[in-house]
Order: sequence, then structure tokens, then C-alpha cells
Amino acid sequence: MPRITPQTELDQLLALVAAQPDGLGIDAITQSLGNSLTRRTLQRRLALLVKQGRIQSLGEARALRYVCAPRANTGTAFVQTPMPTLQASGEVYVPVSPEGEEIKAYVRQPRAMRPPVGYKLTFLEQYHPNHTTYLRPSLRDQLHAMGRARAEQTPAGTFARDILNRLLIDLSWASSMLEGNTYSRLDTERLIEFGQAAQGKTVLETQMILNHKQAIEYLVLDPAHAQVTPDCIVALHAFLSDGLMADPTAVGRLRSRAVEIGGSVYLPVALPQRLEELFAIVMQIAAEIDDPFEQAFFLMVHLPYLQPFEDVNKRTSRLAANIPLIRHNLCPLSFIDVPQPAYVDAMIGVYELNRVELLRDVFVWAYERSCQHYVAVKQNLVSPDIFRLRYRQALSDVVATIVQNDEAATEATVKARLPTTVALADQVHFTQLVLQEFSALHPGNAVRFGIRQLALAAWQERHRGAG
Repeated sequence: MPRITPQTELDQLLALVAAQPDGLGIDAITQSLGNSLTRRTLQRRLALLVKQGRIQSLGEARALRYVCAPRANTGTAFVQTPMPTLQASGEVYVPVSPEGEEIKAYVRQPRAMRPPVGYKLTFLEQYHPNHTTYLRPSLRDQLHAMGRARAEQTPAGTFARDILNRLLIDLSWASSMLEGNTYSRLDTERLIEFGQAAQGKTVLETQMILNHKQAIEYLVLDPAHAQVTPDCIVALHAFLSDGLMADPTAVGRLRSRAVEIGGSVYLPVALPQRLEELFAIVMQIAAEIDDPFEQAFFLMVHLPYLQPFEDVNKRTSRLAANIPLIRHNLCPLSFIDVPQPAYVDAMIGVYELNRVELLRDVFVWAYERSCQHYVAVKQNLVSPDIFRLRYRQALSDVVATIVQNDEAATEATVKARLPTTVALADQVHFTQLVLQEFSALHPGNAVRFGIRQLALAAWQERHRGAG
């Protein structure tokens, strides 16, 4: 059982901080205590005081200092002011457990103060599927209650397909934002819905968004793809890293060279043969986990920790975490509104400390946020036409081409313009959909096909009554 810190020791530490109105850094606190505590112990106690709302942490890295929390005077008693989510430094963060605060305090230290560490096999060996758990049973029950579809039992992937249009935008935007992408949600919506790249953004940012879209469609449009297998993870990496890797041959392939982690002192496995062995073990363990949330979280922890690819590992793990949720017809995890600093701190905590508590805090908060977006509104959403989604670009191209070439919208014309991407078995249905698009075409929606209003009006005047 862990040792409980005596209240007198916490009060002594609080008094030391309160004596300095401008606050104290951890080095100054250590000196004032005469080096009587190890740095790790001191960080743990400071994190506990922050959690209790008795002190606050201000600034970051070397500028980090601790000050006494403001109190509201009520006569002879004092009422502690609750800690806001938006801290004094202006940083937005998720609600954090005391264990998460410890991890945050450690990883916020300058890199020079954190000893380099390598891959520790014991971190993986200590995990035994369905016996070891990162998410306690009561927490998993809570997640199941939040994510369960409020409808009769339906086939795997139904929930995700029902909200696909919204999920494509939310997950593509949120996951890309965690990588530093500056696309706004509205920019992302325009790119995904209309193919309009945002002005002032780099080609790589645009490519990142489109890669997410393809990877999500791969999982959702055909649930048979959503498997916790090495092949599926490699396929996700291929979609997500397309056009973004310095070495094009590294797309969808386990790495053959050493990599480093920006902002971290963690050094992943470098030997290719050892990496392949460990990747197979990680995937085997993941596949044996029964609970979908435990399985999702395990993938979020151990795929980035192993770093099986040269880059795009975290993105791959975020989409991989959705595989068990899709398979069990649960609300997907979109990572919408997850603050980048919280996610980065959590991952560094996994890399350098092999501790998952802060990432667990992020995971639970992110899933609750996703459910707020999707479960409550699912009944009000019109189910998307999967066939139309599959051939959305082809439909748009055919409609635009017929108008631009001043051709009549007839069955014969559409058949003559059938793209090679339309499967033979789908051509009749595809032709009917194109004709339906023409029957509903008007100046207000012509923009979806890149057709200008004047051009549409002229075409309609010439071909009125045709077809």
C-alpha cells in the first residue's frame, strides 16, 4: 500500500509557498527544505496540493513556479476557490487525476533534467490480456453506458456509418490538429465536402486532412476492414502517411532505421528485426483483449510507445483505437476538443515513465466529449447513402462534365461518361443516381459540382425537356 503523506508535511510545504507572494520554483523549494526530499517526492506532493486547490502552478518548463491559491474570505473561515480548467498560464487542459498531475509535473521539466530512457520490455511483459487492465471495471462500465447506441442491436459499424459525414470532418480535423495542423473545422468541412483547400495552408496540411478521410472511410464503409490485426494497422498507416513521408517507400511499412521523439528523451527500439518481433507481440496481445475500451486504450498506449513506423505513429494509434469501437457498434472516438498540450504530455508520460494515468485522463474525457457530440444527436441524423458516399467524387465529375460539354442529361450520355472506377455491378445504380442529381440540380446546389450559376442557367435553357 502506498505511503500516505502526513497532513503536517503538506501544511509545511504550503506555508513555504505561501510565504513568497511571487511564488517559488521547484529548485528554490528543494533548497529551502534542505534537500530533505527527493525531487520525485517533492513533485508528487506539489501535484497533490495543486489537485486540492491549495496552490497553483504558473508558467512552463524553467519558468514553472508554484504560488498560493487565492482564497475567498468569509469572516473567520476561508473557502477555497475551485481550480479553473483554464489555468493562469492561459492553457486549456482536461480534468486531471492526482496521478496525472504527477506525470504532468515531471514531463513539464526541461529535457536536460529528464534522464534518457530506452524501450522497456517489462512494460509490455507486465500486461496480461483480460487479467491486467489499464481501465478499472467501473470505468469501463461507465464508458459502455456512454457509448452504447440507443437503438436495437444492429450490425457492427452501423453507429459509425450513421454519423459518417460528421465523423469524417470531426476526426480528420481533431486528429490533425493534435499534430499541429492549422486547418479550422470549417476549413476541414469545405475540404472534405467540396474539395476546396483552405487558403494560406500548406500542401502537407491539406494532404494530412485528406489522408485521415481516406483512412476513416476504409474502416467505416466496410467493417470487415476493421480488425485488430497487423495488416489493418499497416493499412491505416499507408492511408495516413501517403505523401507525407520523406522516404516514399516507408509508407505502410515497418521502419528499418532508428527514430527519435521530438520533445522527449525517449529512444525507441532501433533494430529492425527486434521491432518486427515486438510489433507482432503487441498486436497479438491487443487481439486477445475482450473489452473494446481496454483494447482501444491498449492500442493508444503501445503502438506509439513501440514507434513501429518512421512517422505517423500517433495518428495511426488514434484511428486504431476506433477499430474495437466500430466492431462493437459503440460511439466512435473523434478526439474533438482535446487540448494538444494534454495529449502531448500524456504521451511523453508513457514514453519516459511507462505511466498511463494522464493518457487515461485524456482518453476518458475525450470519449465523453465524443459521446456528447454523437450519441445524443444520432436519432436526428439521416443515415448516409453508403453507395453515394463511395462514388461521391465520380458522381460529381460526371455531372460537371456533362454540363461543361453542353450535353443532354440522358441515360445514354451518362453511360458514355461512366468512369472506370465504377464497378460493373454498380453501373446501373450509378447511372440512376446521376440522373437523380440532374433532376434536383438548381443554382443553389450547383456549387457542389463546381458549376457556376450562369453556366447552369444557360445549360438548362438549351436542354430544357431533354431526358
